[in-house]
Amino acid sequence: MFVGYGVLDLHLPHARDLKSKRRVVKGLVDRLHARFRVSVAETGAQDLWQRAEVGVAVVGRDASEVERALDQVLALAEQEPEAMILAWEPRIVEGDE
Repeated sequence: MFVGYGVLDLHLPHARDLKSKRRVVKGLVDRLHARFRVSVAETGAQDLWQRAEVGVAVVGRDASEVERALDQVLALAEQEPEAMILAWEPRIVEGDE
């Protein structure tokens, strides 16, 4: 078993209040979960209007499967027109069976 995880550090330049930020972040979180069946949640910067931190985790039977899923997560996040990715450093670890 392999576990992949990462944190998307996002800048939301058009967010003018927490309500508009939540709309963008919730939409991204919902799309990532629905499309790729990954675990995903807003994990930080909740009180900042133009910043967001979104954590993502995925489990797979081999490292290439997990890497592919994390690459797809990044690709979808890059397509979000209202967010710019500041940082993304995914990691893959092998779990004991």
